[in-house]
Amino acid sequence: MSADPITEPSMLPQQDPIDLLIAFEEASEVPIRPEYFEGMGIVPPQADQEHNHEAAELYFQLRSAAIRLAGIGNGYRAGPRGGRTTALFVPDFYVLHRWPSELDESYRKAHKGWYSAELLALVGEVTSSNHETDTGPKYRTYAAAGVPVYVLLHRQEGKAYAYSDPVQEEDPAKAHYATKVEVELGHPLPLPEPYPKLDTAFLTEEQPEK
Repeated sequence: MSADPITEPSMLPQQDPIDLLIAFEEASEVPIRPEYFEGMGIVPPQADQEHNHEAAELYFQLRSAAIRLAGIGNGYRAGPRGGRTTALFVPDFYVLHRWPSELDESYRKAHKGWYSAELLALVGEVTSSNHETDTGPKYRTYAAAGVPVYVLLHRQEGKAYAYSDPVQEEDPAKAHYATKVEVELGHPLPLPEPYPKLDTAFLTEEQPEK
């Protein structure tokens, strides 16, 4: 039995996506960190050792190049201040424009653990089994949020990408990056200034013995 679709405008208040993700976390029997893109709550697959190793290596390269505001682990919110949340995401690694101020920390507290996406200078993702999310909703969301650089290590394609110069459209679904640099895994990936080239040679080497 299926219900008829509701075609009349709903008179119920819409749930804030932050509260929606909290409900996902509370309902899960295993630790998760869900995200929200383009009106959809997304639960990423559990990251494996290979994924985490590769993300950590790229983060380490940034820190080794004196990019001191490179980090991992924080969640970020996109949306107008005082307005509805449009996206919630946890990049595999990132670089901040600045160290969070007291105002930024107040923002995080008010939004239940999510910093403002305005802090982000660069985001990076390593694809998992749901790699279409990284090349579709996340790509458009990062561009719509004005994140200057998006680094994508696409394990399924065997390529690495550096997107820059975000173009924010009136329709967020049309947001995109004007500049794309693409290399085969194993080759250095050039990034815009002031970032170093990212060495991807480790991705073509044999993994350490167990």
